[in-house]
Amino acid sequence: MTKPTVNLVKYNPNWKLQFEYEKKRINTMVGNKIVEIEHIGSTSIKGLDSKPIIDIMAGVQDLDEAAAFVRPLSKIEYEYVPKPELTDRKFFRKGMHGQGTCHLHICEFNSIEWNEKLLFRDYLRLHPNVALEYASLKKELAANYKFDRPAYTMRKEPFIRTIIEKAKKDPHI
Repeated sequence: MTKPTVNLVKYNPNWKLQFEYEKKRINTMVGNKIVEIEHIGSTSIKGLDSKPIIDIMAGVQDLDEAAAFVRPLSKIEYEYVPKPELTDRKFFRKGMHGQGTCHLHICEFNSIEWNEKLLFRDYLRLHPNVALEYASLKKELAANYKFDRPAYTMRKEPFIRTIIEKAKKDPHI
């Protein structure tokens, strides 16, 4: 098993097209159970450097429905990855461990998880200066934690929480 590293790359406008392609495939397999699908994460923010992994969030009415998605999604190369620490979402990966090309996060539509992911994304889209701050933080963390992806992710969390709290007060979001 390859240990995942942190490799940031320049923004790629094809990420939006890749998301749309994956969204159609996911909808084909389980769309009747999904309320909405959103492109989240750094690849959804124009101009932001990112790990080249498309983060996709699918909202369902009841998280227990996600168990029925394992087999259909495996037909389009999404593997369910049990993560007991994630109580508010289910995680699927497309690609090998450490080399994934897409991460699918299934959570309840309009849940805290759903809303906060969208608040963060939308705030960065509306505030390019904050997106630049986030990009700078990510570059610094990627340099310091290149071989420790969990630490990289954990060290971004205080910034993300701060932005979510600001976004909750922003009348434009």
